Amino acid sequence: MAVADTIAPMIRTTPFHERLSCLNETGLWEHWSNHLVATRYQMSEKFEYFAIRNAAGLFDTSPLYKYRIHGRDAERYLAGVLARDIRTCAIGQAQYTLWCDDRGFVVEDGVILRHAEDDFVLTAAEPNLAWFQDLAAGYDVAIDDVSDEWGVLAIQGPRSRSILAGLATGVDKLPYFGLIDTAIDAVTVHVTRTGYTGDLGYEVWVRRDDAIRVFDAIWEAGKPKGLIPFGMTALYMARIEAGLVLLDVDFKSSRFAWTDADRTTPTELGLGWMVRDVAGDRPFLGRDAIRREIAGKTSRWKLSGLVIDWREYERIHDRAGLIPPKDHTPIQDEYYIYDDSLAQLGYATSQMYSPMLQRHIALARVPLSLTAPGSRVKLELAVSHRYEYFEAQVARLPLFNPERRTA
Repeated sequence: MAVADTIAPMIRTTPFHERLSCLNETGLWEHWSNHLVATRYQMSEKFEYFAIRNAAGLFDTSPLYKYRIHGRDAERYLAGVLARDIRTCAIGQAQYTLWCDDRGFVVEDGVILRHAEDDFVLTAAEPNLAWFQDLAAGYDVAIDDVSDEWGVLAIQGPRSRSILAGLATGVDKLPYFGLIDTAIDAVTVHVTRTGYTGDLGYEVWVRRDDAIRVFDAIWEAGKPKGLIPFGMTALYMARIEAGLVLLDVDFKSSRFAWTDADRTTPTELGLGWMVRDVAGDRPFLGRDAIRREIAGKTSRWKLSGLVIDWREYERIHDRAGLIPPKDHTPIQDEYYIYDDSLAQLGYATSQMYSPMLQRHIALARVPLSLTAPGSRVKLELAVSHRYEYFEAQVARLPLFNPERRTA
């Protein structure tokens, strides 16, 4: 046997790749956690974006790391590790959460599913198994990497409920962040009312060996209702509108940041609501540091929304002899914000032109003194090879928040 035959491929495919590769009309792929994922399937990612907002989109979220945490002390262990109190998560619910280091800086965020009193599954964007296992000493708890055992398919958009409700019992009654064990085409699946688009949406968990069968059932039910697959670009468009943070864009993991300037706390990330019980007696990792931050009012900024003044946007481009561009392609990089005297205040981490809002929007690290909705800052953007400073208004996140998301 040749040596090459004994080496596992570095780039992996998801349980749904066999079907999704046939639907990728562009042939454009990128890497996510060593897996191939589509950049876009259609010639225009905007077409996929509008499927999410007006019909239904299908996204393969299988590359997420998945950790099963189970055992007699599972809840007690998680209550001490996660910043959000897992004790408030009932059986049959999911919960958006994050975990911090002992200095109160965010390590990462994810969604945790509670299947039973002592049985949980946590998702993460990056490998965290060793980090969690190192904190498990003294607990009767097991932490298993089950990433390869499950395929996860997100169905997002206003028609997602009707598509899945016709396939699986109980979906039509599932509350926001609810979790149900049901079946699709006689295959047992977990369905959660979750997603990363800020819209009505669900995620279907299926064992790897049954993934294609479940995909085919969802695809056949969804096609008459406008269901199409969407790639990473459309996902990023939706998540910026929804104010959903992205690792290595809106924040960096404290484990890998070089300096504290690259670290952020839950409060600074706009997720301070997760640690409202910081004054209580739950001794979670980072609690004391977060308590000192809140008491001393030492937060440096808060991730907030920005909406650029469209009149000034058009005026500046008109003055340069240009048609004002309305580019929906997400820009996930630093662009600086200033006060009226052009002293730097912070920076935008993500921005785009929102087709739904018909405004240029951004997520930005804004000083606490300017986080009130309606506060004004200037966003630096290049026009004709020079920097211009655009008036922008601070806005509460999410910037796009349809009632159907939680209704």
